[in-house]
Amino acid sequence: MRRALIAGNWKMNCTLAEAAQLAEGVVSGVAGVSDVDIVVCPTFTALETVGKIVAGTNVAMGAQDIYWEKSGAYTGEISPDMLLDVGCSYAIVGHSERRQYMGETDDIVNRKARAALAAGLKVMMCVGETLEEREAGKMEEIVKREVVGGLAEIGNDELKNLSIAYEPIWAIGTGKTATPQQANEAHEFIRKVVGQLYSNEIAEALVIQYGGSVKPDNTATLMAEPHLDGALVGGASLKADSFVGIVKGAQA
Repeated sequence: MRRALIAGNWKMNCTLAEAAQLAEGVVSGVAGVSDVDIVVCPTFTALETVGKIVAGTNVAMGAQDIYWEKSGAYTGEISPDMLLDVGCSYAIVGHSERRQYMGETDDIVNRKARAALAAGLKVMMCVGETLEEREAGKMEEIVKREVVGGLAEIGNDELKNLSIAYEPIWAIGTGKTATPQQANEAHEFIRKVVGQLYSNEIAEALVIQYGGSVKPDNTATLMAEPHLDGALVGGASLKADSFVGIVKGAQA
């Protein structure tokens, strides 16, 4: 049985005071939950503040992005060691918004993933197709390319610290949600690709999250599907009671 992983991506939201209040609400709301891995991913400016609030609790902290160099003349970037220093244990790489707005390629995503893993961070690697690509019957083509490219040169042992988040781009922030069957089919396909790259045993153990308008009232239905192991939550993670509801909906 794969352990559920629920992560909240706060995106470009929350002042320090708002981030602190949200983190405190999440920590309080999920106290006692032991069968779900819980992660909050605030903006870079709020990492230190949130890190102090979640320290010693059952809530981990992740970064929304990462750079692959340890230090140097890379204005505006943040290294793996810097993220570890403020208490991060996870990093998101390849989010659809990074790919769409910042032009990130599969190679960039891969470099970020490898650097994060090498530093001891756990990675949530995002993949997913647009509405146009899905309607053109290219979901498998796009997702396979992103999975294969993102996992290049990542070894068997390293994969234990990586999850894949399937995000149908057409369902992010739109209120549209892939049906549980659509999501499960995509997750099953991802598991098949990983099995071809590594082994069926490794693929079966891989945690695959779903991202795309996840809410408290649809979490349990989504999580009932055999290949859905958690969620990467956007808008619904910006209210503590909503995120807590999703976490509890993912409990076995």
